[in-house]
Amino acid sequence: MNKDLLSGAVLLAVAGTYYTWSTQIADSTLSDEIGADGLPKMLAIILGILAVCLIGRALLAMGLRPATAPAANAEEEEDDNAPMPRALGFLAFGAAYVLLLPFVGYIIATALLIGAIAIYEGAPRRSWIVPVAAIGGGLFYWAIFVKLIGVNQPIGSIFQGLF
Repeated sequence: MNKDLLSGAVLLAVAGTYYTWSTQIADSTLSDEIGADGLPKMLAIILGILAVCLIGRALLAMGLRPATAPAANAEEEEDDNAPMPRALGFLAFGAAYVLLLPFVGYIIATALLIGAIAIYEGAPRRSWIVPVAAIGGGLFYWAIFVKLIGVNQPIGSIFQGLF
């Protein structure tokens, strides 16, 4: 069983569980035509569709390439043999982001996340591109959420008195 098939199956189970939980959201007097459970149900359905697409892609790839055939190129072989420590590294970055967010705020935490992942993925450490991309990314995502969509993001407890 390849990783796409396994990932698709896990995502399909998550989508089903999420959909089931979303049906238990109670309607309030402020509900509109969609209701409080409309968006969660839609997200669960989209996740389910993506999971089915991933499973389909895995099944097509298994049918097109014999199991004993070598990988077509080095990049595909490296992707097929991606080590678990790499995935755990990304999980650690996500955990650090969640822990830092309330203290340093959205812009700084997001910039640190972008920069750390860029360096983790092999970006040159002494280049000006990584800090500019990280700071620009943090500001860009903040502008999207706060200014465009109107969803306030945490400013951080260390900056609470300043803003």
